[in-house]
Amino acid sequence: MTSPDPETTPRPRGVGRLLMGVVWALLLVGMWLWGNDITDVRGGLSGPTTGDVAAVGRPGGADLPPAREPLAAARPQRIDVPTLGVRAPVVARGLDIDGSIAPPAYTTAGTVGWYGGGVRPGAAGTSLFVGHVDTDRRPAVFYHLSTLRPGAKVRVTRDDGSVAEFTVDDVRVLGRDDFSAKAAYGPRERGRAELRLITCGGTFDRVSRTYSANVVVSAYLTGADGT
Repeated sequence: MTSPDPETTPRPRGVGRLLMGVVWALLLVGMWLWGNDITDVRGGLSGPTTGDVAAVGRPGGADLPPAREPLAAARPQRIDVPTLGVRAPVVARGLDIDGSIAPPAYTTAGTVGWYGGGVRPGAAGTSLFVGHVDTDRRPAVFYHLSTLRPGAKVRVTRDDGSVAEFTVDDVRVLGRDDFSAKAAYGPRERGRAELRLITCGGTFDRVSRTYSANVVVSAYLTGADGT
């Protein structure tokens, strides 16, 4: 299972279904502003956490490993985040009619979407992964994403048989009203292989059925097996 057992994990009060028109629209804005520098794409992109929009996990005193040289391009097949107990299949997603990335269906809320028109994980640049935080009934794959901290590992199994290992170096909650595309998608260090894990966060408004923020986890390539 890629998230806490949906039948046994209690839902916090105030949590409702992620509204794709909000989080994916934010991704569209980010790609429109920064896409050519980050992912070399020619189109757009489209667990809840409370608090302000500051970074909730920064390196501080964390002893982070050096970056590894980027790998040859290969498509992702699975993503593992051991700290969260996430082991999820990855599906390539394109753009919907609004020009934003089409997220995985709610019926497959344990699946992670990868923007297939952008950077392949492990190659130089920023690879984008998106996932639901919850549905009407249960937590989804990225329900606990905001609890990650610098030093946590993210492993991506690729279709060339290799496993690219990334180390988290930043976790931010970016508010919808003052969303920074550069902070979300801009490379933290140019020339590295980086990835972003993105879901909804902040507080949930039951009237508008939207979340107030996005959780954006940044990580960079630090190792590889099978290459």
